[in-house]
Amino acid sequence: MLRSRCCYCILCSLIGLTLALLLLLGGPPAAHAQPPKGGPVSFINDVAPILKENCFACHDSKKRKGKLDMTTFENFRKGGTKEEPFVAGKPHESVILDMLTAKGAMRMPPKEAGDPLPKAKIDVIVRWIKEGAKLDAGISDKADLMRELRVRWQPPAPPAAYKFPANVNALAFTPDSKKLVVGGYHELTVWDVEQAKLEKRLYTRAERAYGLVFLRDGKLAVAGGRPGQEGDVRIYDLNVPGKAVNGVTVLDGVHDKKVLLASLMDSDDTVHAVALSADGKKLAAGGCDRLVRVWDIGGGYDKIKLEHSIENHADWIFGIAFAPDGKHLLTASRDKTAKIWDLAAKESVATFPDHQNSVYGVAITADGKIGISVGEDNNVRYWDATDAAKKIGKQIRVGGGHGKAVLKVAFHADPKTPLLATCGADGTVRLWNPMNGAALKTLTGHTDWLYAVAISPDGKLVAAGGRDGDVRVWKTADGALLKVFNASPGYVSPKATTAKK
Repeated sequence: MLRSRCCYCILCSLIGLTLALLLLLGGPPAAHAQPPKGGPVSFINDVAPILKENCFACHDSKKRKGKLDMTTFENFRKGGTKEEPFVAGKPHESVILDMLTAKGAMRMPPKEAGDPLPKAKIDVIVRWIKEGAKLDAGISDKADLMRELRVRWQPPAPPAAYKFPANVNALAFTPDSKKLVVGGYHELTVWDVEQAKLEKRLYTRAERAYGLVFLRDGKLAVAGGRPGQEGDVRIYDLNVPGKAVNGVTVLDGVHDKKVLLASLMDSDDTVHAVALSADGKKLAAGGCDRLVRVWDIGGGYDKIKLEHSIENHADWIFGIAFAPDGKHLLTASRDKTAKIWDLAAKESVATFPDHQNSVYGVAITADGKIGISVGEDNNVRYWDATDAAKKIGKQIRVGGGHGKAVLKVAFHADPKTPLLATCGADGTVRLWNPMNGAALKTLTGHTDWLYAVAISPDGKLVAAGGRDGDVRVWKTADGALLKVFNASPGYVSPKATTAKK
């Protein structure tokens, strides 16, 4: 499983810039505080968030521990193996309060799941029951509470300056190869490559971006979300005029419809990968819900159509790539396989199992003959992607070199000099000839896990970033390092501070 962490904080010394960002980006989100003393307790705004954070993990529609599903009000009210969990107007007769305040093995959440619920939160539930244990008007008792909470949630503004570096989980060069888009914390940042200069910050609902792909018209499709909370695929226009804050253009990708052009999906967990077909008319994505979704985007952003939503993987999808014919799709999964899908038939036609461990990325050569996958087994594997010789899914060769898990792969489909780039937990980037598997160059300098790698459209540059927020850009011709920068705006490395002293 990919391991990542995202640390962030707003520097008090930069309050002025923080306030400017908050004003430009719509202000901070409303927090779930104690309900007002004189007002009623809201189930969806005050009680449901407590249940989600402390109960849903064991009491959802799949696990139903004690046969109790709390993710709809109707099922919550029915209870499980025990009686109805709450009695309107009578907290002292409500089983849920007995269990939340129990001292022994009956306490919920159980000891192994975490600390007991704080008294302040229990008091919110007590007040709600006293007031009649009502569901908010306008919400069906059959409604999915996870979704109801999700649509009401407002993302925080990204920090004006990062106290800790943000993971780099996604990278993409702009179509002209001159700028680099980097995923941050609730934002995308745009950097001038030659100067390593921050030019734009795009505020996003997604906490993290995991997949980036530029469309034919220069718009950007982004796959991401909040781990364990929600996932999405959205399309942005990075060229909309924004407001300048300290020389950096700030764009609002949450509220500004000129920036946010389309929201293609909404799921309960993150989307890890997105891919564009060779003709630019199809967009595909995959993530934690194991579904492969394919949209027709050829008719314009107001006419996007979901064409396929198919499932065959047994676990999360980490990587996705269209075959050159646009009729087949390749995917990589935590279920230890890579697959080829026939989109017309809506089924997988080949499974590649040789990694025998999580598969994190997938690509295919420009002639559609060779599938390439990388994973937890530290290897780059090449396999037959066509059934011409009835060997589809059969391994052709193995490329070693990485000392640890290979976490991402990028492919440049130049007909004369195709190029493959991989990165991983060993902190290196490796360049390969994808046609014969020959190792070309090993690019070093990073000292932490690398989660993202990208090749520029002109094939002249390769960039990588990872857990420490550092981004390095090299020339593919000779492996020379072009630029190094940390993609967390305002972050000052402790090493740099020590060096100055």
